[in-house]
Amino acid sequence: MVQQEPEEQNTEIESELTETEDVEELKLALAEEKGKAENYLANWQRAQADLINYKRRIEQEKEETIKFANSVLILSILPVLDDLERALNSALPEQAEPGWLEGVRLIERKMKASLEAEGLSQIEALGKKFDPHLHEAVRQDKGEEGVIIEEVQKGYKFHDRVIRASRVVVGNGETEENNRENSAQV
Repeated sequence: MVQQEPEEQNTEIESELTETEDVEELKLALAEEKGKAENYLANWQRAQADLINYKRRIEQEKEETIKFANSVLILSILPVLDDLERALNSALPEQAEPGWLEGVRLIERKMKASLEAEGLSQIEALGKKFDPHLHEAVRQDKGEEGVIIEEVQKGYKFHDRVIRASRVVVGNGETEENNRENSAQV
């Protein structure tokens, strides 16, 4: 065996230590880069999911916009329909020719049918419990409490969305019998 001088041994040990340190540094650097790569992958996946959700939300908004695009037009036609109904209800058969009155009624039915085909539906109010989401109370009068006793103006929904609330008179809980009893007591 050849004996190495102490200086050569020290150099050899130092080079082994340097290699070990380099390996450790490389392992640390590799672990750090793996962490960054995992973070980038997670961020990319999150961004991908956000993009998919954004596209879905935009598509839903687009469909809703198309579905309710006619609501402004229909809302502007409702007063005309109200006037037509009032005119028909107040027309006396002896004042108008029977054919003419029936023609106007036919026009009203066709107009209602056309609006219903587009998604318009009338809100039922008379005799129902008052619902502030569907009805607008214009006053209270004698009648069963919380129940609609008169419809002043019809309300309508367009594709299950209220576009005009029913204007109604709501009962206040007083009846004719209650009033007679109160009058007799005074």
